[in-house]
Amino acid sequence: MVALIASIVITGAMVGAVALQARRRPPGAPLTWGEAFVAGTFLFSLAFMAYGVVPHLWLTFADSELQWRTDSLGIPTPFGRLWEDGITFFGRGRIMINAQVIRDIVATLIYGLFLVGNFWGWLWWQKRGKRVEVTELVSTYGRPLKKA
Repeated sequence: MVALIASIVITGAMVGAVALQARRRPPGAPLTWGEAFVAGTFLFSLAFMAYGVVPHLWLTFADSELQWRTDSLGIPTPFGRLWEDGITFFGRGRIMINAQVIRDIVATLIYGLFLVGNFWGWLWWQKRGKRVEVTELVSTYGRPLKKA
């Protein structure tokens, strides 16, 4: 659990470092070869943490300490297990859910969260420094002004 929390904290700190650099660096500033090399290495390390280390440590934590295996039926909660006998549909069939399915769903959500964050980060980086132009003149009270 310590390794999982540490990897999440390190990944968050790396994302914070990218955001801090984005606020400091003006858009369109020239980039030297050394800066590009360091930035590429840093972003590769961030992707490695986000898509490799954090999901791996979640799966390891769920398998070892939580013991979410295929033989533990039901959805694990802090208060016990839900639907240990499966989910029935009006007496016609049953869906058996084990803890490993929930573990894999959480891992998929981790990947999805990082993927959405990755796209959002790209858009945010590209749009930084751009101002929204006001096409309509307004007074100090927010009312539109008309030309005389």
